[in-house]
Formats: sequence, C-alpha cells, structure tokens
Amino acid sequence: MGSRLTEEQSDFVAAIRDFARRECGTREQRDALTKGGRTAHDPGLYGRLAELGWLGVCLPEEYGGAGGGLADACLFLEETAYGMVPAGGFITTVIAAKAYERFGTEVQRREVLGGAVRGDVLSIAMSEPGAGSDVGALRCKAERLPDGDWLVEGQKTWISSAHHARSILLVARTGPDKHGGLTMFHLPAGTPGVAIRGIETMGGDEVNDVFLTGVRLPADATVGQVGDGWKQLMAGLNYERLFLAANMLGLARRAFDDALAHISEREQFGRPVGSFQALRHRIADLATEIECTRLLIRDVAADCDARPERLFPREASMAKLKATETAKRTALEGMQMMGGYGYATEYDMERHLRAAVVSTVYGGTSEIQRDLIGKTYGL
Repeated sequence: MGSRLTEEQSDFVAAIRDFARRECGTREQRDALTKGGRTAHDPGLYGRLAELGWLGVCLPEEYGGAGGGLADACLFLEETAYGMVPAGGFITTVIAAKAYERFGTEVQRREVLGGAVRGDVLSIAMSEPGAGSDVGALRCKAERLPDGDWLVEGQKTWISSAHHARSILLVARTGPDKHGGLTMFHLPAGTPGVAIRGIETMGGDEVNDVFLTGVRLPADATVGQVGDGWKQLMAGLNYERLFLAANMLGLARRAFDDALAHISEREQFGRPVGSFQALRHRIADLATEIECTRLLIRDVAADCDARPERLFPREASMAKLKATETAKRTALEGMQMMGGYGYATEYDMERHLRAAVVSTVYGGTSEIQRDLIGKTYGL
C-alpha cells in the first residue's frame, strides 16, 4: 500500500473524520462523552460506530465483519484517535477477536466475533502483579476437574477495558512448563467468582485488577489447544503492536496539529511565537518524525496483509516503538510550545500527554521492543 490509499480507504477515512467532527468536534462534546476526560470509552457512541459497520473493519464477513485487513483497522484506529473519538474498548476488542478468529471454536467465533461487530467490548487478561514483560512467570492457575471442567484461581492486573467487556480472553497456567504450560480461556462477563476493581491512573478509568476466586469454566472454554497459549500469544503480536502503533500515530498527529494551531495564533514580542526559529525547528522535526512513523506503519501493515501466515517481529516492534515514542515526544513538545496553556486542563494537550506517556509501557515497553528488535539481528 505504501503511502497511498485506495479510493475505498480514502472514502473510509473521510467518513470517520466527518463522524468525529460531528460527534466529538467540540470540547463540550468530548467532555460530555468522557466524563470530563476521565474515561476513554463511551458505550453509546461505540454503539453508533457498530451501527455504521466500522467495528468489524478487519473481521471476517461470515461473522458480520467487513473483511478488511490490518491496514484498514490501522486507518480506523489512527483516525478515531486523531478525532478524539472515545472508543477506547476497540483496541483490546480487535486484538482479542483476532485470537478467537485464529484459534477459537466455531461456536466461540460466532458468539465473540459476531458480538464484537455488534458493539461488544472484549478484554485480554494476561498481566499479573508478578508477571508483565515476563509472560512465562504467570501464576494464575487453571486446574482440570474430574468432570472435565476447569477451576481457575488467581489475580490479573492492568487489564484494559475489563469493566466494559462482554467477555475476557484469559491466559492461565495449566502446566509447569514456563511457556508450554499456558492456555487461553473464554471467560464471559458475570461469571461467578470474578471480581473487577478499577485502578486509578493518570488516564482515568482505563485499567483494572481482575480477581478470580473459585471460578468454574466448562471444558470447552479453552481457546485453542491446552498448553499452546504462549504460541498463540506470539502469533498475535503483529496485530497488537500494529494496532497500538496506529492509535498513537493518530494521537501524535492530533497533538501536533493542536500545538501548530496555538503557536500560529499566539503572539509575543509583536509576532506569532511560531515564527521564531526555535519553534519552527521543533515543528519541522516533529512533522518529519510523524511522517516517518506513518510510512512505517502503513508499510508493515501492507506486508502483514500480503503474508498473513508470517510473523514480522522486527517490523511490528519497530512500529510500536517508533509510534509510541513519537507520540510521547510530540505531546511533551506540544506542551512546552504552548507554555502554561499546554498545562491547563482547559486545553487538550495535557490529555494528549496523559494518554501518550503510558503507551511506551503497555503492550510491551519500549525497552522490551528494543530488546526484541536487537535479537532479530542475532544479538
């Protein structure tokens, strides 16, 4: 695909932008939808996105989706982030949905993928208090009972969108082997023994602790093969890292445009502050970094769509690393260029910064991404 969009993709982007302008174009609208910036997901607006058919952008047509590829999903994520559309549940939903698509049973796919297209939110429960980057250290345990059912005990933490989720894709330990002893499970919301408690963060009500006490799941709750959870997680890295990258690309673009608009209008010493060389150079550097990020994401997405059977660990990690670091830098620079106005809650820049700083942590930290990239060069 390179840097150019097809006519259909261009129309898709234009439609998202029009929706964002109508529904979220003013600060008053965004405050009403996000409880003053405390939540990134509005169920009502999310339902309207479902009615437009956009939530199934990269899901199979047989389950009600549009049948598009990763490139199309990345465009949706980029433009909704740029338009500040509070559809925060989409990322975890589409990442989990792709796992069900590849490894779930037909019954699971029809329930979960069909629900995602209609507006259900999905979540993924992997991280634990003692296991984040080291996935093999997971301790949440699923034990098979004599009747074939599963008994699950443990705790998950930093679980995005669990409080909105219709179901959770749970990763639990079913064997002693560090990586070969992990299994994925389908965990419907409201299952007895599941308690979800929000964690207060700079970004508001985004993540949760999930406590599992005496949770009983049926024998057919496994997603994929028992003991293959690690392999299945690795198979989904293209999706996760690209989707997170596209989302942060949209945020970087929005922070850049907000900063540019401000310094073009704000006057000091008798002229716009953007006319001073120090700020002109900052704008030039940020614009170049954002454009590089855009081209990288689109190129990797095109490769993944062209060869869906392949993993692109180096390229997907590069996209995630580049986009998240660029978004964080852009928001920080934007705040600096706007001065006190960037720090004031009256303006959006402080929200951009709060959303951007955590992106270099979740989904694999920047340090982990660099380590993975280095390993692909034999180091």
